[in-house]
Order: sequence, then structure tokens, then C-alpha cells
Amino acid sequence: MGGIRMLILSLDSTAVAASAALTENDRPLASFQLENGHTHSKTLLPMVKALFDVTGHTVQDVDLFACSIGPGSFTGVRIGAATIKGLAFGKNKNVLGVSTLEALAENLMPREGLICPVMNARREQVYTALFRGENGTLTRLTPDAALSVEELETMLAERGEPFCLVGDGTVPVRGALKTLIPQPTPALLTAQNAVSVARLAYRAAQNGATGTDADLKPLYLRVPQAERERLAKQKQ
Repeated sequence: MGGIRMLILSLDSTAVAASAALTENDRPLASFQLENGHTHSKTLLPMVKALFDVTGHTVQDVDLFACSIGPGSFTGVRIGAATIKGLAFGKNKNVLGVSTLEALAENLMPREGLICPVMNARREQVYTALFRGENGTLTRLTPDAALSVEELETMLAERGEPFCLVGDGTVPVRGALKTLIPQPTPALLTAQNAVSVARLAYRAAQNGATGTDADLKPLYLRVPQAERERLAKQKQ
């Protein structure tokens, strides 16, 4: 696919902020980020329509559909995946999902050093993973996981090197760390951003990754609350 123009529609609705972007390869054409308290089911499609309105493109022009598939809010993850599946349905186009945490780490590129995305996972845990930025390349160091802040601090301390936080857990985690002090992160870069989702999906497609709307599935690190409640009732 090298050298071929690729129009990418990407979404991220895995946390409080909702984001949508239209990119040409990894170059943003237009993007929106919204945090207004409304449910993502009410905001994603209007943002997608606005992307097409301001760029003059249509959904038929899209070559690659992408979204973050988690971890994150169970409802938000499902809404994002369902929206991109609906937009891609029947178009025989490439559909790819990416890790929310990896997309957050991508927000900070080309930053050098250790990058630690953190998302509120509730139940006194954060969704997190470790990545390294080096010479403009982002490398994953650990798998996505749900950890307590204490467990995360132990993991970071074992690395013994400077690090930065990114994601909606940045402020609370920074305040909860007992011995470690993260490097500063610009506030504008801490929220989910669909442009980063597009960049990851573009690189994956360049490396031969393919998928369909039927293949796209949310990535849950924990059983959703509704399922936990159902299983608890069955045990009773």
C-alpha cells in the first residue's frame, strides 16, 4: 500500500471525551473532540457528518474505517464499535480496531522515553500499559492490564527511569503516586484523540492488516458490570 492515498475515518468513544477524525494516510484533514456530558450515541454520528460536510468527502470515499476497541467504558467501547461497524457495513472496506491505551501513547509521539497511559477503570483500578517512544517509533513494552495504582507504581519503580502519564487517569494517578513523580504532560494531549487511532490503523494497514465490520470486536479486560450481576444472580 506504500504511496497509495488512503482516506481514513476513525472514532474513539472509550472514555468521557468523544473524538472523530478524517485523515489522509496519517495526515489529519479534520477532527472533532467533544466532552459535553451527552452520551456518545448522540454525538458520534453528528461529528462524523460534520467531518464530511467540512471536507467535502462522503462515507463512500472512505478506504479504511478505524476505532479504538478498548479498554475503557464498556458502554463507550460498544457505541464506538457499533457506530464504525454500521458505517462500514456492506462497503467491502478495511475495518480495523486499535488499543485505546496504545492510541493514548501515540498522542505524545514523537516524545522520547517511557509513556504510561492511564484510564479510570473504577473499582480502585486503572487500565494501563507501558510504551517507549524512541527515534519517532512507538514500541509496546507490556500488555494492556487493569491494575491498582500501587501495582502500577511498583511496575514503574522497577523500570527506574523517567516516565510520563497520558489519559483521563493522569491527574488522579499523579496525585496517588507515593514515591514517583511523572514528567509533565500537556493537558491538551491527555484525552482520547481519533487522529491517533487513525495513525495506528494506517500503520497496521501498511503492514498488511485487514479486517471487516464483522471482525471488529470490543476488547474488555474485565467482565462488564451487567454480566457480573447476571452471574451473581445465577450463583444465588
